[in-house]
Amino acid sequence: MDTPRPGRHNAITDVAGVRVGHVTRDEPGWLTGVTVVVPPTGTIGGVDVRGGAPGTRETDLLDPVRLVDRVDAIVLAGGSAFGLAAADGVMQEAYAAGSGWPVNLEDGSEVVPIVPAAVILDLARGGEFTHTPSAADGARGWREAMTGPVGQGSVGAGTGARSGGLKGGVGTASAIVNGVTVGAIVVVNAMGSPCAPDGSLYAVRSGLADEFAGLPDANPAAAQAYWQALAQAEAMLRAGMATTIGVVATDAALTKVQCSKLAEVSHDGLARALSPVHTAYDGDTIFTLATGEKEAPGDLDLVHLQTAAADCVTRAIGHAMLAAASIDRTADGGVALSSWSDALAEKVPG
Repeated sequence: MDTPRPGRHNAITDVAGVRVGHVTRDEPGWLTGVTVVVPPTGTIGGVDVRGGAPGTRETDLLDPVRLVDRVDAIVLAGGSAFGLAAADGVMQEAYAAGSGWPVNLEDGSEVVPIVPAAVILDLARGGEFTHTPSAADGARGWREAMTGPVGQGSVGAGTGARSGGLKGGVGTASAIVNGVTVGAIVVVNAMGSPCAPDGSLYAVRSGLADEFAGLPDANPAAAQAYWQALAQAEAMLRAGMATTIGVVATDAALTKVQCSKLAEVSHDGLARALSPVHTAYDGDTIFTLATGEKEAPGDLDLVHLQTAAADCVTRAIGHAMLAAASIDRTADGGVALSSWSDALAEKVPG
């Protein structure tokens, strides 16, 4: 097995043809958003749902025993179940572009776009409970989806995210192993904490090359205060629910069964970056996409791909927590949340 290395952008868009679009709603009274992942035509999809409180759409369709195997887009959104409306806008844009599963058996002229989705619960974090992503936001995410670098932190579906009492967000990472590229994008909104007992981020221990080099150490006094505050806020965290959702993509040729297995193993990446994970209050869901640009991997190479995918999920969570920006919306009726960098990092004098 080759030593894995990050792709050019260290992002899910390092998988050729995969595009990402963020819609960020952070105007007064809002703190939510949408992230749309658009793969090339013919991409095979899978999913694995582990959390006890998921908010999802079209996940049953991705079960290996179901007929449809291709995916036209994946939607990650805030707004809890209300946010699933964003997928409607993506469907309309995909249909206008001619993307979808053919349903006219005579000539295939009519299609139904396949747009699975998952949401996080960020209701009222910007102040207004009813300010949630709409179909128009989803449509905009499809139109603005691009290749290349991907915005991270408090953007898109991660705009109102929190994790273990800290500001959460969107993160992405990629790896190239045995000539195959795999990448992940994750929205971190977990009930569990991303921090080890000393206040450092669990995820940085899985870094490739020097991607987490130069980070400040965690401040011991700040770490002690953090854990005390987290214990006191546990009831509030439960009441607010949670969820970490994401997409893993690869250019390998995989079957629908293999996509489902890849999603299953990718959840290991959550467990290496968050504690606890998959609780009754989380709706943890990971989708997978296989574009098929490269050949199908052999048995051992498939294991290496699964391992790299899980590591990408872990690393993406680290990037999300480091890129997240502190917010103070108490004046708007929302909540104040500090980022890891502001709350726990050792400050350098001067």
